[in-house]
Amino acid sequence: MSPDRILVINPNSSSQVTRAIDAALAPMRARTPFRIDVMDLPEAPPGVALQSDADEVAPLVQRAIRENPAEAYAVACFSDPGVAGARENTPGAAVRGIGESAILHALTKADRFGIIALSEKSVFRQRRLVRQMGVGERYAGSLGIGTTASGATDHALLDRMVDAAKRLVDQGADTILMGCAGMAHFQPHLEDICQRPVIEPTRAAVALLIGDLTLRL
Repeated sequence: MSPDRILVINPNSSSQVTRAIDAALAPMRARTPFRIDVMDLPEAPPGVALQSDADEVAPLVQRAIRENPAEAYAVACFSDPGVAGARENTPGAAVRGIGESAILHALTKADRFGIIALSEKSVFRQRRLVRQMGVGERYAGSLGIGTTASGATDHALLDRMVDAAKRLVDQGADTILMGCAGMAHFQPHLEDICQRPVIEPTRAAVALLIGDLTLRL
């Protein structure tokens, strides 16, 4: 019998981001009986920079879920595009967005959290997600670092990320969330430098999905 499958969908066309996600999940594969696969959407834009981008990729995410059977799905964009619709249309599967998952994990780690955003345009969507989840009192804010989803894999961004993390700590954050799946490789360096828990959102979503599937056994 084949193991239950968790499919992680990168809802953009950046192969760099997909590779970063895949590498970040490698340690989890060794610790779970579930199969973890990663795919991107070649017909999607190279990143979700605007709300219009999120609106554009939402139906693509839902189509990918319909066409790629799995027991659980993670949508690897902090804006969680298509997640609500996928939950309605795929009642037999667990569906998680990495934005919601990262915030839920942060609430178990510390009193207040802050988010490193790709850009100032991303900040507005993050604030809206926080409001929708009703956790505004635990939110220290978001700070953009002036890049894109594909640009988030550039190692030269570490200094900007460290600066944003330190400013978020000054604003009261006890835990830092990485606001893009492409930032995954920075997590250990950022945590070591800032001496605060740093949450990588795709791993947070997959961890919740592993729990979802385990509870079904």
